[in-house]
Amino acid sequence: MLVANFPNSQPLYRSHDIRLIEQAAAELSPFPSLMERAGEAAAELAVQLLGNRHAVLVLAGPGNNGGDALVAARHLKARWFQVTVVLAGEPAKLPPDAAAALQAWLDCGGEVLPAIPADGNWDIVLDGLFGIGLERDLGGMYLELVKQVNRMGISVLSLDIPSGLDSETGQPFRAAVRADHTLTFIGLKPGLFTAYGPDYCGRVHLATLDLPPELLPPVMGQLIGASDVASYLKPRPRNSHKGMLGSVGVLGGAESMCGAAFMAARSALLLGAGRVYLGLLAENAPCVDILQPELMLRMPDQLLEMDLDCLVIGPGLGQSAQALGYLERALQSEIKLVIDADALNLLGSHAELQSLLKKRTAVSILTPHPAEAGRLLSCSSHEIQQDRIGSAQVLASRLNSLLVLKGAGTVCAWPDESWHINPSGNPGLSSGGMGDILCGMIAALLGQRLSAEKATLLAVYLHGRAADELVKNGSGPIGLTTSEVAIMARTLLNRWVYGDAVA
Repeated sequence: MLVANFPNSQPLYRSHDIRLIEQAAAELSPFPSLMERAGEAAAELAVQLLGNRHAVLVLAGPGNNGGDALVAARHLKARWFQVTVVLAGEPAKLPPDAAAALQAWLDCGGEVLPAIPADGNWDIVLDGLFGIGLERDLGGMYLELVKQVNRMGISVLSLDIPSGLDSETGQPFRAAVRADHTLTFIGLKPGLFTAYGPDYCGRVHLATLDLPPELLPPVMGQLIGASDVASYLKPRPRNSHKGMLGSVGVLGGAESMCGAAFMAARSALLLGAGRVYLGLLAENAPCVDILQPELMLRMPDQLLEMDLDCLVIGPGLGQSAQALGYLERALQSEIKLVIDADALNLLGSHAELQSLLKKRTAVSILTPHPAEAGRLLSCSSHEIQQDRIGSAQVLASRLNSLLVLKGAGTVCAWPDESWHINPSGNPGLSSGGMGDILCGMIAALLGQRLSAEKATLLAVYLHGRAADELVKNGSGPIGLTTSEVAIMARTLLNRWVYGDAVA
C-alpha cells in the first residue's frame, strides 16, 4: 500500500524498531520477502511518476537498500521501461537477499555497470545506495555518486531515505541525495521530517508492505496529524461567555522590547482567549495597545497576583534582576506557565530556577529554539541540532516540563519520553516574533480548557499550517509577518471547529 498524505497522526519508527519488525516479518512469512515487496512498491511509484517517459537510472548500493533497487529495476524492465543499473559495490560482498536480487536481475537479461555512463539520458533516478543502516560519513565513490545525482537536474526517487541522510536525526552524513520523492518502507522515520530531512526528502510516500498490525510495536514517537489536532476544539455553546474561555496573562516587554510581549498577547486574543492581560516591565510602557485595545494592561506585580488560567513569561522580558525576580515568583506559583525567550535564558544561567521548575506540579511548557535549548543543556546549538529528538527528550525529563524544540520539524517532547514531530511550516517562519505568537497560541488553547499536551500539539501544528496556507495563497515565504500568521491561524481554527474539511 502506498500513502503520500498523512492527515492522521502516524507512528515514527527508530532504526532499532524497524530492525525488530524486519526480523519478526522474516520469521512469520519469508515469501514474498520484504525486499521483494519493497522493490515492487518502488517500481509502482516510479511508474506513476514517469507517466509517458521511459528511461530509468537505478543506483544500487552495497546493502539491502541496493537489493530493493535491484528488485525495482527488474519489475520496471518487465514493464518495458529502459533501465540502466549501476551497482556501487562488490557483488561477492552483497548480503544474501541483495545477492539474490542481483542474480534475479541478471537472469532476466539485465546488466550492471560500475559507474554512471557519461552519455546517458534518463527521466528519473532511483536512489538505492544507502538506507537506514548508514552510520558514517560518505566518502570515495559513494560521495561522488551522490554529488553526480545532485548535479543531474532530473527527478530523483529515493528508496527508504535519501542516501547519506541519517534516518534518526535528519542530518546528512557529509552529503546526501536531494530527492524529489522519498518512498519509505514499513513505517515513517523521524529523520524524514526534522532538521535537514524535509530539504532532502521532497514528498514522502509510505509503503507499509502489507505487514500485519501485530508486527508493528507501539512506539514513543508520532508525526502530528492535521485531522487529529483539528478535532481537539469543539464548537462553543451559544450560552458561552468570556469567563468560560480562559484568562491569559503575558509578562515581558522590558525597555525597547515591548513588541515581543504585544505579539504574544495579540495572538492569544486572536486564538480565542476570553481575557488577555499584559504586564510590561518597561518603565515608560504604553497603557494601551492602540492596534489591539482589547488587551488589558496591568502592572507586572498585579499580573502575578491575578487568578489566571495561564501565564506566558519571557517575550521581551530581558535578563535584569527585576526580570529574574518575576520569573522566580512565577515558578513558585500554581499558574500554568508557557516559558519562552529571555525566561529560558535566565533558566539556563540560574540553577536555582531550574530546581524550582523541576518541583512544579502545575503545567510548565518550554518553547526554546536550538540556541536557547543549548543554554539549558550547557552545549552549543549545533550539538542540539545533531540530535533534536534526544535533546528535547532530555530537557523534558530533566526539567519536568513539556518541551517544544522549535525549528524545521519542531519536536514536542513530554517528561514520559514520548515525543512528536510537526510536519507543517516553511521558511517564512524564520523571522523575529514567530516564537512569540506561538506562545500566545498555546496559552489561548490552555485557557480554553485543552490539556497541556493537546494545546501544545494543536498550537504547534496550527502555527506552521497558517504559514503554509499563506504561502499557498501567494504571501511568502519571503517577508511573512507574525500578524499575518496569527490572523490566518484564527481563520483556520474557525474553519476546523465549525466543520470545514482540514485537507
